[in-house]
Amino acid sequence: MFKRCRWLLVMGCFSAASAVQAGSPSEQSMRVAKERVFPALVFVRVIQQTHESGERSAQSGAGSGVLISEDGEFLTNWHVVDKAESLRCLLTDGRVYPAEVIGSDKDIDIALCRLQLPKDTKVPFASLGNSDLLTEGDPVYVMGAPWGLSRSISSGIISCTRRYLEGASEYALWLQTDASINPGNSGGPVVSQQGDVIGITARGSLYGGDLGFAIPAKEAALIAGRLREFKRMNWSWTGLQIQPLRDFDKNVYFEFDSGVIISATDPESPARRAGVLPKDRLMAINGTPVTAFTQEDLPAVNRQLGLLEKEKPATLSLLRDQETISVTVTPREKGKVEGVEKEFPRWDFSAKTINQFDTPNLYFYQQKGVFIYAVKYTGNAATAGLTPNDIILDIGGQPIETLEHVTVSHQEAIKNMSTQYRIPMTVLRNGQRRQIILDFSRDYKRR
Repeated sequence: MFKRCRWLLVMGCFSAASAVQAGSPSEQSMRVAKERVFPALVFVRVIQQTHESGERSAQSGAGSGVLISEDGEFLTNWHVVDKAESLRCLLTDGRVYPAEVIGSDKDIDIALCRLQLPKDTKVPFASLGNSDLLTEGDPVYVMGAPWGLSRSISSGIISCTRRYLEGASEYALWLQTDASINPGNSGGPVVSQQGDVIGITARGSLYGGDLGFAIPAKEAALIAGRLREFKRMNWSWTGLQIQPLRDFDKNVYFEFDSGVIISATDPESPARRAGVLPKDRLMAINGTPVTAFTQEDLPAVNRQLGLLEKEKPATLSLLRDQETISVTVTPREKGKVEGVEKEFPRWDFSAKTINQFDTPNLYFYQQKGVFIYAVKYTGNAATAGLTPNDIILDIGGQPIETLEHVTVSHQEAIKNMSTQYRIPMTVLRNGQRRQIILDFSRDYKRR
């Protein structure tokens, strides 16, 4: 998306097209791809709600999308529409429509949206192709809105069909392309020579170079189907952490020819409660053999675990000390992978609920609770010494476990501000309790 940057990879997409000779096969295939998919492009303008400055504010951004039905359904990235308050979409033919988010999945960075079309209105759409048929060197075309400039096309090849990006998605591999990727094309299509959408662009290199990454169409179609049905992906969670048999990055190699290594189990997880142990070798899930030789094989196993039926016992076949054992694990719904945010005016901070997937470092200290998400500079929270990631234990002597508890304390404090404008707070910072006196007598909005 045209605004977000994180580490080496930035959510975004591409730039100028490679030169081709007039009338060449490359030019002909580009024309086919353009005719089939260009009309289905969507340029997305989004207004998002954010609490990153310690107070509620709105910010604008831009991204791309591709229509996949005549009724106006389109795919884009989760990060394009995350916390969206409004979506306004421009089609290639100049028509403009508002849109709604049907559902989104942070784990694979896919969102399914729908244009709010007048009755009996139809729009052009593109077909999702079979990304499994791709090989390295296949020509592809990337379409979208780089730097917020709508309707653009560039060419390149598939550099790698099975790219593993640690921390980017535990359930899917990525398509790597040498088409230049710039912010703004997030959610745009990667198109084959036959004119099929074989990927949804999501990441590019922050410092330039020929590194762009797309979500394969196969995974995008899977997510779209579940979002259409359930409004969310609702992955199952077992708490298993797995490791390949040939772990090059960690320089650890297991002399086995099948299975996948259990590296750990999450605290209070179904797997740990079922008795699964680190160093167990997972051989089969409900009778289906699994093997992960390298990192590239891990997402397929994680996806198989994530698609298990929730609250229904699943049988894991394990090898432990050369003995085959069966363990019954009952997955639960993974649930939200990000906490809920809220601002607290006059106190000049925003708070967020602890989430084991979004903030595992805080979840380690307290599995249920609220932490300081951001503080306003300058403001009363910053002056008092509150800092982001402080876990709120109590306010005014009242224990805090939920955002509602903070809300009640805040409302009571503001109501009594004429007689009392200082309130004690206890926070947990890096595992140590601290006493803070929050003086909110000053109104920084009236400076």
